[in-house]
Amino acid sequence: MDMTTLVILLIVLGVFLLVFVRYCLQANVVDWGHGWINFLDGFLRLFIRTYHRFQFQAIPLPEKGGALLASNHVSGLDPLLMIAACDRPVRFLIAQEQYDRFGFNWVFKQAGCIPVERGGPASKPFRAALQALAEGEVVGLFPEGGIHTRRKPAQRLKAGVAKLSAMSGVPIYPVTISGILLEGFTVLTLFLPNRSCLTSYPPLVCDESDHHQCMAALTELLINTDNNKK
Repeated sequence: MDMTTLVILLIVLGVFLLVFVRYCLQANVVDWGHGWINFLDGFLRLFIRTYHRFQFQAIPLPEKGGALLASNHVSGLDPLLMIAACDRPVRFLIAQEQYDRFGFNWVFKQAGCIPVERGGPASKPFRAALQALAEGEVVGLFPEGGIHTRRKPAQRLKAGVAKLSAMSGVPIYPVTISGILLEGFTVLTLFLPNRSCLTSYPPLVCDESDHHQCMAALTELLINTDNNKK
């Protein structure tokens, strides 16, 4: 390869990268407070909406103020779908082993994820989530407590979501995710094209007096409604 050909290839590559970066930044609609995370946000939205043929109903989050975002959990793609359907940053409660995953930890830190140690004390992540809600942030979580496919759904939801709503006074915005081909997988799900779909529902407001009623309503939406989509 002669020098002229090499220069032309480098110019073409440079133009391609500039166009790619421009499209990603144009697709970014949320300010995460970090330039690289904003770029990744734009890339994520393009990737999810094209490669995974994402169909969604925009989650009706308030323009400001704290909010809880709760979803069923069928794969590792789920939080990315939720982010792509939001116009505000989302701080996810995430399993400690996923938070510490090599190559992803720095992203999770920059995005403000809150690690939760399985089987460990829940007081620290619970306080961190309450603090985030008090500061007007959106906190995302999966009340099933882990990935559960529609063939084997969780028997019951974790009550922490209702407690967070009651103690903070913020509403819960339920969503369900479907159309995932590799249910039960985490990273592998990112690479297989899906016909992913996110359905959002009206918010629920919980208080101490109707805790069981709130959990029953959330269970109906996240587990029973999802099972009916089989």
